[in-house]
Amino acid sequence: MWGIERFVMSPPLSASFQRLAWSNLLAQSAEQLSLAAVPIVAVLLLQAGPGEIGLLASIQSLPFLLLSMPLGLLADRTSRTRLMALAESLRAASFLLLLGLIVTGHVSIVALAVIGFLAAVGTVAFSVAAPSLVPALVQVDGLARANGRLELARSAAFAAGPALAGALIAWTGASAAFVLSGMLSVLAVLCLRGMAEPHRAAMPARHPLLELQDGAKWVWKSDLLRPIVFCSIAWNISWFMLQAAYVPYAIHDLGLDASGVGVTLACYGVGMIVGALLTPRVVRALPFGQAILLGPYFSVLAAFTMALTLFWPHGWLAALSYFLFGAGPIIWTITSTTLRQTVTPRAMIGRVTSINIVVSTGARPLGAALGGVVGVSFPVSVSLWCVVLGFGLQAIIISASKVRTLKRLPDPLPD
Repeated sequence: MWGIERFVMSPPLSASFQRLAWSNLLAQSAEQLSLAAVPIVAVLLLQAGPGEIGLLASIQSLPFLLLSMPLGLLADRTSRTRLMALAESLRAASFLLLLGLIVTGHVSIVALAVIGFLAAVGTVAFSVAAPSLVPALVQVDGLARANGRLELARSAAFAAGPALAGALIAWTGASAAFVLSGMLSVLAVLCLRGMAEPHRAAMPARHPLLELQDGAKWVWKSDLLRPIVFCSIAWNISWFMLQAAYVPYAIHDLGLDASGVGVTLACYGVGMIVGALLTPRVVRALPFGQAILLGPYFSVLAAFTMALTLFWPHGWLAALSYFLFGAGPIIWTITSTTLRQTVTPRAMIGRVTSINIVVSTGARPLGAALGGVVGVSFPVSVSLWCVVLGFGLQAIIISASKVRTLKRLPDPLPD
């Protein structure tokens, strides 16, 4: 059995992984800082409205849809370290270009959109390459701990990035946030330069579409990976339905001001940090399949908590809901990533990871659109109960799957 002893006696994480973890922290921080800074700059310098801000957000998310699979294929065929370094260098260069435009007074919405697209390429590269590299740097006993380290960095950056961006712009002007983001990206590249990536045998030349087809078939035929993908689709649709409804609901029905809304949203990042810190203990204490189920179940609890504000319209209930949404699903992210790394051949991890990213990302605009349609056509109570049903569906999907029966992490497949 995958018992407590194996986790307690886990070997220390390698120096190469430590470099990957630091590089990931720096890259995630650069991403979150810039994501928060771009709309602030657009509003303050260009008087952008909701339409322009929505356009910027859409274009910044496009690399996840357009480039996840190509970069996943490259991650399986080339040096993953080099791929991350090149993409992060592109992000640093884009920040340098934006800084020049701000200083010379030539910044525009189009420029912000293009540079946001280029900067997001670094995020996509790390999203597909880092999880693909972890199994080569860490023994199977340490996979959950290693993935927890990476997700903790993302959680910390998610929680601190918006506040830091706002403070820098308020104190020193628009350019400071992008100077810091560029410096973080450069440091991320330097961390990668000293990392020893294990050698991989060259793969035979094949058409890229056949390579991607192999990854899709592997996911579809797997009794463990297929329900994870469907669960992710249902989760993302439900989550973005909530995001479409929450801010107007919080202001008009819960009586929160802008600061109060910000505090409730910040509780999501705090929950992510707490969940990432608790994940190793959760994995030690529970059968592995039960640990994976915690994320979906916490999401149902969080959705019910938000629905309770219909009867008790208190801001603290909404904050608790967002905290639960952060704490539970981060456990899901860490454990499901560990499972995917274990049941996928190492030569295919990049493609399989990219498929999960594309499917999850593609569900987001659908959820936002559904949230908008329901919000316009029905009272807000209908929107919140639809969110509860959606999260209930994702919990049912994963509970009815083979994942629930896992007592331990399966033995890893050979390369």
